Amino acid sequence: MFGNAPKALWQKWAAPDDLNRITLACRSLLVSPLNGKTVLFETGIGAFFEPKLRERYGVQESRHILIDSLREAGFEHEDIDVVVLSHLHFDHAGGLLAPWSEDREPELLFPNATFMVGAEHWERALNPHPRDRASFIPALPGLLQGSGRLEVVAGEYSQTLGRAVRFSFSDGHTPGLMLAEVVGPERVGGQPHGGVVFCADLIPGRSWVHVPITMGYDRNAELLIDEKRAFLEDKLARNVHLFFTHDPDCALAQVVRDEKGRFGTTHELGELKARPLGG
Repeated sequence: MFGNAPKALWQKWAAPDDLNRITLACRSLLVSPLNGKTVLFETGIGAFFEPKLRERYGVQESRHILIDSLREAGFEHEDIDVVVLSHLHFDHAGGLLAPWSEDREPELLFPNATFMVGAEHWERALNPHPRDRASFIPALPGLLQGSGRLEVVAGEYSQTLGRAVRFSFSDGHTPGLMLAEVVGPERVGGQPHGGVVFCADLIPGRSWVHVPITMGYDRNAELLIDEKRAFLEDKLARNVHLFFTHDPDCALAQVVRDEKGRFGTTHELGELKARPLGG
């Protein structure tokens, strides 16, 4: 998770267990209403793993936590109008599937949702490279295509969400990683100002806000560093808050930069619940 950073450094940020594993979240973001729709950004790892794989990856829950969380917020998965997927690695898209059952083939949840994936990454999912083939769920692309509700996004805005969500793309982690920014209520000089961006695996959590820190999973660490620097400079200039999917203790934070030019975070929130977009 920390690439070539030595353990003596990274264990200060994330204490490993006796198997050298660290605690990570697989956090989703629910926004409603957004362009008149109920929108879910990512679905986490879900419960699609068979028991052997669940144990291997240290997945702590056997039930579908996302479904429980949606229900707690007053929604069922059938209520979701749009699911935005930064990419289709299993820890971000596994929650699209019903819980594992020995006698059942993989089955899509969210029967009324449009599924949104970036165009370049969609091609990667259809034809995975040996570098990250194990990160994809083999049955998922076919299920998404077969749903008739797949929107492949190629530009800054989508047909389904219009100007409410602004997309940018990154190639350092995986080709065509789609970064979704929920546009804030203010505009400065005609450009969106404020809002929240789903950082996905460009910046998995606060530790990775430090520009040199990358993951061993990243396909191109040098490119990712350059992309991350430009991304953080933009979000700092426009006061866009960062939403972290993998940080177990922080869901939302504001970008800051110190006198040495090093990026960091402030105004950190451990959970994001019932918060107005403009708040």
